[in-house]
Amino acid sequence: MNRQPADDDYEYGVRVWDLFVRVFHWSVVSCVVLDYFVVDDGKPLHQWLGYTAAALVGARIVWGFVGSRHARFADFFPTPARLAAHFRALRAGQGAFHAGHNPVGALMMLALMALVLALGLTGFLQTTDAFWGEEWLQEWHETLATLLVSLAGLHALAAIAMGRLEGTNLVGAMITGVKIRSRDGARP
Repeated sequence: MNRQPADDDYEYGVRVWDLFVRVFHWSVVSCVVLDYFVVDDGKPLHQWLGYTAAALVGARIVWGFVGSRHARFADFFPTPARLAAHFRALRAGQGAFHAGHNPVGALMMLALMALVLALGLTGFLQTTDAFWGEEWLQEWHETLATLLVSLAGLHALAAIAMGRLEGTNLVGAMITGVKIRSRDGARP
């Protein structure tokens, strides 16, 4: 008889990321990579990729209130208590399994989303009469872009490191939507 796995049956996998979250994630990744590394600044494609990324973040914020269980901010919001417990577990050498985002991952996700919105705003402001040609705004936009790409790289490395520590394929989960982990924490 087939049974549905419970959240604590890690060897069977836990459905975590719904289709919207996964499409959002990889779409924003694509927009950022293309905008930062491929498309020339100031070109219409650069602007539209930036606006698309900002719109995706806006949609994700809405989804954070109405979406599936692990997509909701209430499921993973990084409170001081959650952060402290997570850091205690890490200091003890324990990779506590989190079905959704761990508290530090949640903090990173919120920071990355804020940076995408700030980039969208500073990019838009550069097209307005009030801020056209303002060098300080262009420099701020470029600084935010560098910070976003740096934090995104750190995010990717942390996902790999935490996946190893937790015994979970976090990158694979963002592709399939399912986190798979054995009971003993060993990588499946």
